[in-house]
Amino acid sequence: MKGVIFTEFLSMVETAHGLDMVDTIIEKSDLPSGGSYTAVGTYPHTEIVSLVINLSQEIDTPVPDLLKAYGIHLFHFLSSSYPDFVNNTKEPLDFLEQVETYIHVEVRKLYPDAELPSFECSRPNSPNELHMTYHSVRHMEDVCEGLIRGSLQHFNRTADIKRQSVDDDSELFIITLTN
Repeated sequence: MKGVIFTEFLSMVETAHGLDMVDTIIEKSDLPSGGSYTAVGTYPHTEIVSLVINLSQEIDTPVPDLLKAYGIHLFHFLSSSYPDFVNNTKEPLDFLEQVETYIHVEVRKLYPDAELPSFECSRPNSPNELHMTYHSVRHMEDVCEGLIRGSLQHFNRTADIKRQSVDDDSELFIITLTN
């Protein structure tokens, strides 16, 4: 997993809970990296899992809620760091449809060793509804939902989001715009 995922998670924790909390969860997590991350480095995804579990225990917040909040935070960081990815569309569903075919293609050019989830998108019912199937062995579906919610905030839109398990490594998100 690319280091930017770790650096932004720790940035979110520091902003919300202070540097002492960052130190606490790093110490409790017993990380092979020692908790020292660079944005372009690559680290085992098990380290982020450990950090999230320890934060959950420290602040008494369920892991899914933390991961969704992190996804929202991450979207806002990425959209401000890479504005071209979001500025070429005006609608969140159009943006989300491009994650696999444009954004991930560009990310792979920058980071050929990046291990990204994959997505399949369709609009079977209406232009205001997107079916987005997330595939990943890392099971970061809650982060994915947070990223979707962050994109909705960015485009100043609201939507109903329903989730359905497809198989062991896939989840279907049904995103229906409400405004």
